[in-house]
Amino acid sequence: METLRERKKQRTREALLRTALELFTTQGYDNTTVDDIADAVDVSQRTFFRYFAGKEEAALALQEMTVAHFLEAVRARPPHEAPMEALRQAVLEGWDTLHDVIDAVAPVEVFLRMYQVVESTPVLLAAHLRRSMEIEEAIARILAEREGVDIDADPRPRLAVAVFGGVMRLTERQWSTGEDFSLDAMRALTVSHLEQVGPALSESWRTR
Repeated sequence: METLRERKKQRTREALLRTALELFTTQGYDNTTVDDIADAVDVSQRTFFRYFAGKEEAALALQEMTVAHFLEAVRARPPHEAPMEALRQAVLEGWDTLHDVIDAVAPVEVFLRMYQVVESTPVLLAAHLRRSMEIEEAIARILAEREGVDIDADPRPRLAVAVFGGVMRLTERQWSTGEDFSLDAMRALTVSHLEQVGPALSESWRTR
């Protein structure tokens, strides 16, 4: 059973994270200091560093939560689904249940605006892309395990995830530079791009 001390620590972490994201999305990542975040929550800088290694970790924390949710969704997909279909259904389930994952910490609108902050902040974008490579390897290993293949001998898990990861990266970039920043727009763009993977890879693009 969670103790009062543990609940208090969790509330402090959530308050720091929520405040950090609000500041990042309103005044910019580079213009926000750790002191700004700590002062807004009325705690010390030292307290901030008890919960986060730095601004970068706080900026990407919600994405880490959604990634963990996605990985669990991939593991839970029915075994009869083909690998790419399992990934597709898991990511769509992730968008559909996003509120369940992050509402306790921050509004979904703040989470979505952080995508734009990441895309426009070189240090965050570099960290996001670096983390994406690690996530793709984790997904590939999950696929290899569920399909019963040796990931080091069979290239298919990593190939499938490379294609999937490229689609998701394109979706993020296109959505973040578009005009509709809603969750529905992100989901619709994800569906559209994933549905085009097969034709794009196997059919001619020429029009007669």
